[in-house]
Amino acid sequence: MKTFTAVLYREEDMYVAECPEVGTVSQGETVEEAVANLKEATELYLAEFPLEEGRKPIITTFEVAGSAGA
Repeated sequence: MKTFTAVLYREEDMYVAECPEVGTVSQGETVEEAVANLKEATELYLAEFPLEEGRKPIITTFEVAGSAGA
């Protein structure tokens, strides 16, 4: 069993969930549904494209100036 990250954001009437370690994305009407759908999408992806052993992504944050994205 491996643990992955789910990044969620609201888009109109849906929640979008992304897994940055794998690159999978899904959505749902609730946070729980979006995460469940992301889990299923990630499991299906990993069944076809297994991760390399020892591979760990670097996840960080950054800032942008001005009103970008506002």
